[in-house]
Amino acid sequence: MARVYLSPPDVGELEREALLRAFDSGWIAPVGPELDGFERDIAELTGWPGAVALSSGTAALHLALLVSGVQPGDDVFVSTFTFAATANAVIYCGAHPVFIDSETTSWSMSPELLAEALHDAKRRNKLPAAVVVVDLYGQCADYGAIAPICHELGIPIIEDAAEALGATHLGRPAGTVGDIGVYSFNGNKIVTTSGGGMLITPDEAVAERVRYLSTQARLPAVHYEHEEVGYNYRLSNLLAALGRAQLSRLDEFVARKREIAARYDEELAGTGLVLPPRVPGMDATYWLYSILAPEDLDGGRDALLEKLMARGVGARALWRPLHAQPPFRSARVVGSGQTSEALFDRGLSLPCATELTDDDQSRVIDAVLTALA
Repeated sequence: MARVYLSPPDVGELEREALLRAFDSGWIAPVGPELDGFERDIAELTGWPGAVALSSGTAALHLALLVSGVQPGDDVFVSTFTFAATANAVIYCGAHPVFIDSETTSWSMSPELLAEALHDAKRRNKLPAAVVVVDLYGQCADYGAIAPICHELGIPIIEDAAEALGATHLGRPAGTVGDIGVYSFNGNKIVTTSGGGMLITPDEAVAERVRYLSTQARLPAVHYEHEEVGYNYRLSNLLAALGRAQLSRLDEFVARKREIAARYDEELAGTGLVLPPRVPGMDATYWLYSILAPEDLDGGRDALLEKLMARGVGARALWRPLHAQPPFRSARVVGSGQTSEALFDRGLSLPCATELTDDDQSRVIDAVLTALA
């Protein structure tokens, strides 16, 4: 029986035609009309005029930190319950990640713990250079509580919306709720360019600075002239063409994700599973439909995963908190870390691909119910 994959890319004839048009145009390098057009498309979607297409979401995070003024030796407060790229980008800057534990409502950064850490840092005259907040699994963090304390202290918020394109927070698109936003277009994201990312900002001057740094900081001269270190971070014109075709289907993708989530909600209610977080005023995209196993389940989350995988269901554990991982164990964590650790211990994601058929979803649901019986 064929495996039901977690979140494969949904590409077809539209994307193929877009790639071939870009190929036939001769614009193969990381410059060209599709690249410019992709940035315009994202700017129009988000309402922020500064959009820079980059080689990955990680590259976008790195440059977001740099243009926010992060320097070697600085502290940067970071969500601990996330993929390693969020903290890796801080390390690239020579800065120190300080991890903030999750809260149970959105599963993202705890506003209370962030406020506690910021007040303590202010007393010690050691405020962070930036705060990186992650929108988890297509669900925005609680910026209504996070933003005021950061802005009161003049600390920029970098919104890692890598997993949340298409989601909203009180009507605002994910990625535009902080001061700088970051998207990922990796192969398993809701919109993919195979590999790629985007930095968005309301400030076009900041966008130009990012664009300059992402093209090796090359100055406009007849020869190769550089006054500072830059990075080879631009997205290719070919992949931008793929991204534009995908972006034109975003509403379709979001609608299908929500349809899949609604069926899971209905079929899995009352099983003892904790269903995905629902926060008033925030419309999630369910990049991955993520749940918590019952606390009293024999064998716990891992046993459930094992049973699902044995039946060809490509489920996956949630993020292991970064403060518990070897590269970051010397970093400070604010809070006990127990909330994010509990989410990891019990959490898993079920297949939620936009091309998931009704029959395949029935297979997944049947496998879950059988495993819980």
